Amino acid sequence: MLASAVYKTSLSRCSGLAHLVKCTGSSFFSHRHYSSEAENDLIVIGSGPGGYVAAIKAAQLGMKTVCIEKNATLGGTCLNVGCIPSKALLNNSHLYHLAVGKDLKNRGIEFTDVTLNLDKMMEQKSKAVKGLTGGIAHLFKQNKVTHVSGHGKITGPNEVTAIKEDGSSEVVTAKNILIATGSEVTPFPGIDIDEETVVSSTGALSLKKVPEKMIVIGAGVIGVELGSVWQRLGADVTCVEFLGHVGGLGIDMEVAKNFQRILKKQGLNFKLDTKVVSATRDGSNIKVAIEGVKNGKKEELDCDTLLVCIGRRPYTTNLGLEDVNIQTDNRGRIPVNARFQTSVPSIYAIGDCIQGPMLAHKAEDEGIICVEGMCGGAVHIDYNCVPSVIYTHPEVAWVGKTEEQLKEEGVEYNIGKFPLAANSRAKTIDDTEGFVKVLGHKTTDRILGVHFIGSVAGELINEAVLAMEYGASCEDVARVCHAHPTVSEALREANLMAYSGKPINF
Repeated sequence: MLASAVYKTSLSRCSGLAHLVKCTGSSFFSHRHYSSEAENDLIVIGSGPGGYVAAIKAAQLGMKTVCIEKNATLGGTCLNVGCIPSKALLNNSHLYHLAVGKDLKNRGIEFTDVTLNLDKMMEQKSKAVKGLTGGIAHLFKQNKVTHVSGHGKITGPNEVTAIKEDGSSEVVTAKNILIATGSEVTPFPGIDIDEETVVSSTGALSLKKVPEKMIVIGAGVIGVELGSVWQRLGADVTCVEFLGHVGGLGIDMEVAKNFQRILKKQGLNFKLDTKVVSATRDGSNIKVAIEGVKNGKKEELDCDTLLVCIGRRPYTTNLGLEDVNIQTDNRGRIPVNARFQTSVPSIYAIGDCIQGPMLAHKAEDEGIICVEGMCGGAVHIDYNCVPSVIYTHPEVAWVGKTEEQLKEEGVEYNIGKFPLAANSRAKTIDDTEGFVKVLGHKTTDRILGVHFIGSVAGELINEAVLAMEYGASCEDVARVCHAHPTVSEALREANLMAYSGKPINF
C-alpha cells in the first residue's frame, strides 16, 4: 500500500531530530545559546492563537521571550471576539432550537413553556472566554513568558516599543521579532458600524435582544455561523452574498449547494449573486438597497439589525513596518519567505497578517514551526493539509482539493461518496443530514481531498487530515477498523467507494 512507503519515509525524516534529542539528553533546541547584545531572544507582537502559542513554544525551547499585547486580555480575536464566543453561542442556540422545535418532541422528550434567557446565554459565553483568556496568562507565567501591555510598534530591526494607554512607552529589545498581529474586520464602504444595530461579527456576539429581522452582508463562514445563531433564537435572517454560493472561497461546489439547501430548510434565507449598494437608517428601521450582480435587478430590504460580514483584513497598520523598510502587498499582507522571515532577516511574521487562509490553527502551526526554525529546526508546513470547518448544524468541514480545483489542474480522480442517511450511528441519533465525499487519485489512489457535511464533521475531518499528512491512499483508510456504530464509519465507506467503487452499506 502507498501509505506504508510514506510512513517509512516519515520515520526516516524524523530520525535526524530524534538522534539530536537523544544526543543532547533532552531537547536539541533547549541547549542552543544566543549571542546577542539584545536583552531577549524573541519579542512576539500579538497574543492570538499564533502569537501566544509561538511565545510559549519559544520559551519551552530555551528562548527568553516577551509577548506584547495591545488589548486588556490575552488571546486575540479568536478567544475574545471570534472562534470561542461564537462556538458557545452556536452550541447553546442549537440546544434552544431543539427545545422549541419538534426535534425533542419527536424523540419522546416533551415539556412546555420553554423560554430564552439571552442574558444567561451571554453569561455562559463570557465565562468560557474569561476562563480561556485567563488560562493563557497562567501558561505565560508557567513557561516564563514575559507579558508586556501596550501597542507594539517596531522601532528597529531588534527593537519594539510598547505604547501604553496612558501615552507612556516601554522599549524592548531582542535578537528576533515575530509579528503575530492577526486581522481585523473589513469595513463596508459607506456603512458605519455602531455595534448596536449595525454590527460587525464582534457586536453580533453581544446583542442585547433577539432581532426581529436581521440582514447579513455575506454568506461566508462567519455570516452563516452568526446568521444561524440568531435565526435559531427567533430572528428572521436573510444573507446577501455577492458570490453565487454559500460557505465562502475554498468550499466544494457540491457541498455548498447541499449546505445551502439544508440551511434554507432550517429557516435561513439567501440572496446570492447579489451586492449591497447602501444602507440607510429610518428611525429604528434600516433600509438596505441591493442589486443583482448578473441581472442588475434592484431591491430594498428592511431590518432592525444589519450584520456586516464581508471578511477580515490583515492588521498591519501602525506597526512601524515602513520604518524598517518592510513593504506590504496590495491586500496589506506581509511577504515572508519559507522560514517566515520578512525582508528584514531578524523580523518574522505568521498568521492572518501573511498569505494563506485566516485560520487560528494555521497560525498556531506557523508559530510553532517558525520559532523551531529560529532554533535550527526544520521549517515545513503542508497548507494542503490545513482543514477548514463551518460550525453550523450540521457542520461543514474539508481538507485538500475540491473537485473544481482538480478539474482545473487536470488531475484525474475517483469519487467516493457516502450519505449519513445510510450510517447506523446517524440513524440511531436521528441526525442524518449530510454526506462524506472523498476524492482519490485515479492512478495512485492517494487521498486528494475530503469534504464532509455532518453534525460531527469538525471532529472527524482530522482523521482525513492525518491520513493525508502521511500520504495515505483511499484503500489504507478503507482497511482501517472503525468502531461501530460511529459516524466515522461513513468516512471509511466513502474511501472504500473511492478505492473499489463498492461500499458495503450503500
